[in-house]
Amino acid sequence: MKLLVDSGSTKADWIAIDATGKILFTTQTLGLNPEVLDKETIIARLNERFDISHNKDKATHLFFYGAGCGTDRMKNFLTQVFQEYFTHAAVSVYEDTYAAVYATTPKDEPAIVCILGTGSNCSYYDGHKLHQKVQSLGYIAMDDCSGNRFGRHLIRAYYFGKMPAELAKEFAQAYNLDPDAIKHNLYKEPNPNAYLATFAQFIIRHKDTDFCKAFIDAEMREFVENYIMQFDNYKEVPVHFVGSIAFYLKDELESVLQQYGIKMGNVLRRPIDGLIAYHVLNP
Repeated sequence: MKLLVDSGSTKADWIAIDATGKILFTTQTLGLNPEVLDKETIIARLNERFDISHNKDKATHLFFYGAGCGTDRMKNFLTQVFQEYFTHAAVSVYEDTYAAVYATTPKDEPAIVCILGTGSNCSYYDGHKLHQKVQSLGYIAMDDCSGNRFGRHLIRAYYFGKMPAELAKEFAQAYNLDPDAIKHNLYKEPNPNAYLATFAQFIIRHKDTDFCKAFIDAEMREFVENYIMQFDNYKEVPVHFVGSIAFYLKDELESVLQQYGIKMGNVLRRPIDGLIAYHVLNP
């Protein structure tokens, strides 16, 4: 039994398949980002799902694609945790961009592949290997055009009194904006980036308002200029996207890309389904 996992900071999608690609079960855990979680929290999240805990000794392979796995230190940490938990499985840990590549990019085709979800990332795939020019410093310093960045913008605009009155009223009805609650989630709870990203639903629902349009346009331009344009051939290859921000703001994203002469490629909300075909063909 192979376990395929696509994990962001908010949630992780799990699919168990047999050698032919037949799905044995699917489930979902909270996100398993090693940058913000310790070993005990990761194990607890695995144990919360019966399908995972009940079948952990049956797994022969675990292919994990995750946010926060861009450095050898984080890959090694998570590999060790999984090897102790899935005692009979060969464990492979990759950064989440590889899942996006395998799900969106035809075999051997060069492309720029981006993730716009809770966090953000961008890499160049030459048809065989993944290349990054900028090392991510995490959600506080980077993550342009991500869900957590939009959440940060909304909270700041609300507290600084820059959000239009009608939107502010609706925002306060939709979320607990008590300052103690916000500070507790940001500084006391795990996954503060995922907490911030929960507010992004509001900006998507109100994407046609001038207030939200301004944030969306500014963040998308930041992402293009800081991430996509780092690669000299950004106008020559398709640019694929994975993640809820890209999926639900696809029209806005395509409009911005066109202004920079960039060709939009495939846009998927989540890559997990595309990973099945890849791992059947690449045992």
